[in-house]
Amino acid sequence: MASPALSTAPSNLRLLRVALLLLLLVAASRRAAGASLVTELRCQCLQTLHGIHPKNIQSVNVKAPGPHCAQTEVIATLKNGQKACLNPASPMVKKIIGKMLNNGKSN
Repeated sequence: MASPALSTAPSNLRLLRVALLLLLLVAASRRAAGASLVTELRCQCLQTLHGIHPKNIQSVNVKAPGPHCAQTEVIATLKNGQKACLNPASPMVKKIIGKMLNNGKSN
């Protein structure tokens, strides 16, 4: 008579094989789709600031609404390397973006 541990071994082995196959499929599909795709399919700015002093800003990236996010996002890279999300409706942020656009046109 076979012991209970030996009789469940084939089903455990089968489960292990299925789990490994699923892990390989998930890893392969993520690699094929590109891992950065996951971060691009949602809004990056969950909280926004109404303004920041322009002398602290190194660059500004404005992302238009699209399939990744329904709202315009303004992401400022600060001189210390940190990123800050700014409220695009704020008058101060509009002024900062206007100044940066005008500086780009004059160069």
